[in-house]
Amino acid sequence: MGGVALHGVLVVLLDVLLSSSVWLSLFLLEFSSCGGLAGAWASGAVRWAVLHAFASVLMDGKPHGGLHRFVALHCLLTPVYETGLFLRAPAAESYMGPFPDVGVLLLGAASSALACAVWEIGLFGEQKEKDSANLDAKKLLARVLIYYKPDTLYLIAAFTFLILGVICDTYIPLYEGKLIDMISGQARQTHFASAIGLLILYSVGSSLFSGFRGGIFMCSLARLNKRLKHFLFHSLLRQEIHFFEENKPGQLSSRLHSDIDRMGRTVALNANVAVRSTVKTCLMLRVMLGLSWELTLLTCIEMPLLAMIQNKYITLNKELKDQTQECHADIKDLASQTIGGIRTVRTFRAEKEELRRYHASLETLCSIRRRSGVYGAVYLLCRRVVTLGIKLIMLIQARSLISSGQLSVGSLLTFFLYQKPMSVNLREIMFCRGETMSTVGVIAKVLSYLDREPKCKKEGDLCPEKLEGRIVFQDVSFSYPSAPPGQFALKSVSMELQPGKITGLVGLSGNGKTSCVSLLKRLYEPQEGQILLDGKPLHLYQSKYLNQKIALVSQNPVLFSGSLRDNIVYGLKDCPPERVEAVAKNVNAHSFISEMENGYDTDVGECGGKLSEGQKQIIAVVRALVRDPKVIILDEATSKLDIESQHTVLKEVLSQRRTVLIVTHQLKILEKADHIIFLEQGSVVEEGTHLELMDRKGHYHRLKEELFSKQLNC
Repeated sequence: MGGVALHGVLVVLLDVLLSSSVWLSLFLLEFSSCGGLAGAWASGAVRWAVLHAFASVLMDGKPHGGLHRFVALHCLLTPVYETGLFLRAPAAESYMGPFPDVGVLLLGAASSALACAVWEIGLFGEQKEKDSANLDAKKLLARVLIYYKPDTLYLIAAFTFLILGVICDTYIPLYEGKLIDMISGQARQTHFASAIGLLILYSVGSSLFSGFRGGIFMCSLARLNKRLKHFLFHSLLRQEIHFFEENKPGQLSSRLHSDIDRMGRTVALNANVAVRSTVKTCLMLRVMLGLSWELTLLTCIEMPLLAMIQNKYITLNKELKDQTQECHADIKDLASQTIGGIRTVRTFRAEKEELRRYHASLETLCSIRRRSGVYGAVYLLCRRVVTLGIKLIMLIQARSLISSGQLSVGSLLTFFLYQKPMSVNLREIMFCRGETMSTVGVIAKVLSYLDREPKCKKEGDLCPEKLEGRIVFQDVSFSYPSAPPGQFALKSVSMELQPGKITGLVGLSGNGKTSCVSLLKRLYEPQEGQILLDGKPLHLYQSKYLNQKIALVSQNPVLFSGSLRDNIVYGLKDCPPERVEAVAKNVNAHSFISEMENGYDTDVGECGGKLSEGQKQIIAVVRALVRDPKVIILDEATSKLDIESQHTVLKEVLSQRRTVLIVTHQLKILEKADHIIFLEQGSVVEEGTHLELMDRKGHYHRLKEELFSKQLNC
């Protein structure tokens, strides 16, 4: 900053030399003879060009934005001031043009330097430093505007009504002041009726246009939120499983709902307020200059001071808002986990611990809000002190103007009716800017989810009418994305699942059985090797087709809120009730379903909470079989069923020529398997039939003996 200030001093010194030279004085006089105002603008343009080039040389060809803004303001300040004097001067008086004076030039340099310092340091200095480390806010906001494209006509109508409403609203105080002057006798009453008519017309127009504008904006905002939530939910559903392991459900839910709402509200409503306040400020400033330029000057002094205070407050408050948003997401996620896992909490008697964690999160949120409240109170105090000081000075000046007859009581009242909304408009503009900047992080996160491409192979288009169901693992190696480098869950696994036969997958926990199931369902992709279905890699098939032909029944099936029928036909279209009932009868599920109050329309509660664990498993079996899959995976799927129900399920599974993979620790069930594969540390160490493996007395034999011994000890 010091280097820029030194360069600014050099620029001013050069400008003094240029302006004091004889040739420039003659240049000014020549233009003054043709019109002093034209000469002022011409000299300002020439000085701007010369000093701009000089500033670029000082900065070694790397122009500094602050220095160039200072040069522009310094050179154009005098022409703008002279233009204002010319517009104020009575038509009868001839304008003599500016008088070249080094003192005036130095005064202009000091004024422009002060204005630039307030602008660069007071208003936007800190924000620029932070913007250099943050995302490009303009590009992000432009991205959001793209989603408004379907509502273009709505927005054009809304902004049209907004501008018309602002015009009507601006002229209401002006005619109120004129009516007061007419009533008090300070103005002629010949136009009293027309003034009342115009006042009524502007008032009615303001109400109508504001109502239309508000309604259309709210409609557009609702459409945008609906559109963004649809896009984001669709994007989330496309992501790979590892994405959901890295991101908590509560945080994703918060992004989907509260962040989308905040994002749409920020862009739509803040744009509405910013345009309205900007247009209204320009119109009101024009009227106020016509009433009293002295009082308007005092108002213009108040506005940057309030802007500086508000900008500081916004800068301090932005970080607290981001912290509040994250804290809300953590609290929501904590409550969701605790309530969703209430059975586990109750089993381990961890209610006090969960209450302590929730209370700590609330304390953190309360602390953030307390700091925000303190910042707000100090900001309000400073703002009111500045407003009060300027108001006292304005009253003293107004008394002098009224005494000299330059201002009437009605005009003073009109000015004050404009003066307060001017400050309000400025606060709204600054607030909208700060609110928009504080939402940049939220917008960036939402857009990153919208833009994110799943880190998995794209699905193919294979969907053959006939499928044999032969599964082959060819040298498959797999490591979870969250696992340390070099730690593999599966190592060069090769095996074959034959149609019409049962293949058992055995091994201790953590040795790769679940990983094989996950790869077979394409929840993950192997790093090496491939999995073939009827000789074609899995990723070449359509996902919907693949999920219908390969069904999984897990140990803890997930049921959704709704009826039993809705859970059974979940993901299917046009599944007849007869098909559902037939499958349920075949696995002995129809009897207990019929005994329920509403049969197949009985509500299962949240996550199937109204059903027992065994009922959940049998419903999951019905859900898998109703799809008539060619490959069915039973991952401890009958562990909660009695022996008779287990045999019934296996009989129904084998009634068709299906490829069956059973993953279980119940070795009694595996005795019926046609082929058994034993996994240890992610590798196939044994395979064969039950009798063959027992004869070898290897891993499978030792595991069966250990389980048999444990059962005897129990």
